[in-house]
Amino acid sequence: MADLPARDLGQVKVKTRLANIDALRGFVMVLMLLDHLRETWFVNYAVADPIDATTVIPAIGFARFIVSFCAPIFVALTGLGVYLYSTNHTVQETTSYLFKRGLLLIAIELLFLSPLYWGIVPQPTFWLQVIWAIGLSMIALAGLMRLPRPALIAFGVIVVCLHNLLDPIRLTADNPLFPLWAIVHQRDVFDLPFGFVAKTTYPILPWLGVIALGFAIGPWFRPDTDPADRHRKLMTLGLGMIAAFILLRVLNVYGDKPWFVVEGDPVRTVISFISMTKYPPSLLFLLPTLGGGALLLVLFEKINDSRLVAALAVFGGAPMFFYILHLVVLRILYHSALAIYGPNNGSAYMFDNYHWVLVWYPLMIVPLYIPTVWYSRLKRRRRDITWLKYF
Repeated sequence: MADLPARDLGQVKVKTRLANIDALRGFVMVLMLLDHLRETWFVNYAVADPIDATTVIPAIGFARFIVSFCAPIFVALTGLGVYLYSTNHTVQETTSYLFKRGLLLIAIELLFLSPLYWGIVPQPTFWLQVIWAIGLSMIALAGLMRLPRPALIAFGVIVVCLHNLLDPIRLTADNPLFPLWAIVHQRDVFDLPFGFVAKTTYPILPWLGVIALGFAIGPWFRPDTDPADRHRKLMTLGLGMIAAFILLRVLNVYGDKPWFVVEGDPVRTVISFISMTKYPPSLLFLLPTLGGGALLLVLFEKINDSRLVAALAVFGGAPMFFYILHLVVLRILYHSALAIYGPNNGSAYMFDNYHWVLVWYPLMIVPLYIPTVWYSRLKRRRRDITWLKYF
């Protein structure tokens, strides 16, 4: 590399700097598949939020912690990606992109992803989940990004660290602000016209803090930033967040529901310690997941030339395509099994053991990888097709 011309060396640095972002995004997308497999084939086994360590199957307890990294890292990388986009576009162009992408994500959640589950749930439900939350967060970021960077960081830190103080505020359906509060912070269900209901699985307030912080670390990834300096900052941030999580979790006084010792069962005690509230994500849910994401960014940049990073970057380069693809494939597989074998759990077809989810998980990665490679290459090759950048 030392013998490369300055221009080529700069291109290598940019490729390395961006490949680790795509690789981390791809890593969490692959992790997400495990959780969606469970939701498809093992949803008859109820999983509380946070998990009840006294009753959960241990494999699910640990898997739940692993997949907890998905949403926080993805939302933070969305903010980071917007910052990098803004370095080559005007404020007006970035704002337009955020509004268009945000509205598209909301439409996908409401008009495509939610109907995938109609006919399985007893009442047609609009599931306001992670794609919805990212869409709203991107629209909000169009305003937040105009703040001075110190103010943006302060906003993100305050929201992430203090939103749990709002947990005691619980509105009921007879309150006119109930639907709005359910969208902002209280996970709940509210009625819609024509017999539909909406379930706010992902209340957006904490995610606004996460996407703001992702945008705020953007300057660390500018082309003129020394990689060693970036690594030092990310390591300090990541280790600091994990240390803060451990300290607060041990103190057991703030940030989530208390953990507890399960007498005579150290495994379930550990599960209790690492089981945090996801809906909405608590402070203690966000600290280790975002901290771990910062450390993984460093790791993937250091091993940038590996096949692992290249493979993960494929998934991360076409995240919406992979997201829609894997959900559609899971729906097709589920309905095919239901048609062939018939229901074995009420009106549903479910696995009788969680280990079948773990068997199916690696078997699905390669079949999903092949079309994602095709689409990722298409995006790079046909930059003249504007709408491709939104997927």
